[in-house]
Parts: sequence; structure tokens; C-alpha cells
Amino acid sequence: MAVFLSRGEEETLRWAREYAKTLTAGDVVLLEGEMGAGKTVIAKGIAEGLGTSCEVTSPTYAYVNDYGGVYHFDCYRVPSEEFAERLGFAEYFDMGGVCLVEWAENIAGLIPARAKKVIVTKRGETLREIQF
Repeated sequence: MAVFLSRGEEETLRWAREYAKTLTAGDVVLLEGEMGAGKTVIAKGIAEGLGTSCEVTSPTYAYVNDYGGVYHFDCYRVPSEEFAERLGFAEYFDMGGVCLVEWAENIAGLIPARAKKVIVTKRGETLREIQF
């Protein structure tokens, strides 16, 4: 895995916009890291890099937000894979968009083998290590 050190939110957004250029239709990206690490900031940058002009926010209570073919999942509150399956999560992975999944461990059995990982680790107040 490659590593990028971000010294703040703007650098993280810039990195994520550039990372978006490596993605293609059908990609699934797992955004891993503790709460407050910056997963949603990365999702916002990726969505912007893919041409989304919508305001990207955490879909914690909606579970998934659709930004015109960029699907942003927050599975933090998803109680089981069965629950996610009933909501149709697995279908999104085959819709030809780009899926960004936070807290993917809660739906691990539904995640396609082709999924990519971005791991964000807090290294200080604003310093983040991004592995990809």
C-alpha cells in the first residue's frame, strides 16, 4: 500500500480528488478508520473528483447517499448483513457507479472481492496517514 501524510482537511480533500482519478465505474472503495479520522472528508473529495457538485455529508442515519452515481454508505448503525441485504446494499455494488463504504466490517459478507481500501489513521490533531 502507498501512504500519503495529510497535514489538514484541505490536503486530505486534494488527495481524495486526485485519488478519484484512479477510480472507474464499478469500483468499491472501503474507507477505514476510527470515528473522526476523516473518512467522510475523503468521500467528499472523491465525489468532487468524480464531478459531483452535491454537498457530501455523512449518511449515518440514511445509510446511503446517492450523489449521481457516487454511492456513499455509512454502515456504522447497520445491525447486520441481513439488514443491509434487505435494504438492497449489495445491488449498488453492481450498478456501475463508484461505491464508498464506511464501516464496511458491519456488512463484510456483502462486500465484493474487488473492493479497494483506503485506511485513515490519526497521527495528531490534524495529521492523518492515508494508506491506499
